[in-house]
Amino acid sequence: RGSFFYLYMVMDVWSRKVVAWEVHSEESSENASALLARAYRAEGVSPGSLVVHMDNGSPMKGATLLATLERLGVATSFSRPSVSNDNPYSESLFRTLKYRPAFPSGAFESIDPAREWVAAFVHWYNNEHLHSAIRFVAPADRHSGRDLDILGLRQKVYEQARARHPERWSGDVRNWNPIKEVVLNPDQAQLSQTG
Repeated sequence: RGSFFYLYMVMDVWSRKVVAWEVHSEESSENASALLARAYRAEGVSPGSLVVHMDNGSPMKGATLLATLERLGVATSFSRPSVSNDNPYSESLFRTLKYRPAFPSGAFESIDPAREWVAAFVHWYNNEHLHSAIRFVAPADRHSGRDLDILGLRQKVYEQARARHPERWSGDVRNWNPIKEVVLNPDQAQLSQTG
């Protein structure tokens, strides 16, 4: 009672895959720094090729984290103060987490059950969740490039179904082309072009 656990997550915006996460009993720049460094190494990121977008919380602006990112050659981008939708991808991820039917209705007894729950969520999210914004493929499939084969097969199935029963189709088959561009905060013109 009266204690909080802090969930740290690193998501690849391109694939929506959660590439690293940790649950801690305190919020700190040191925890964020260690997690990002671990994700950087695990993903084999080339220096100078990555931009990390973060909120404006004090742990994200702490000297330890900023020094780690500079050492790794990672550029930083921060949300605007008091603009909650400046990172729609993380907002969507946390909404999915909170509204899962399996989300606990009460508090965790300790940090270990919290970590177990998050581990199960991340496994489901990365490997089973068919993400609507990336043409209903799992984030792990997009992250590894398997989405190209999955989407190509879906395109063929739809075209075959239309060829067999053209009377059931009033227009083109569903668009199963891979999403080629991901923008952090698209303007209205970009949104109307991707429709």
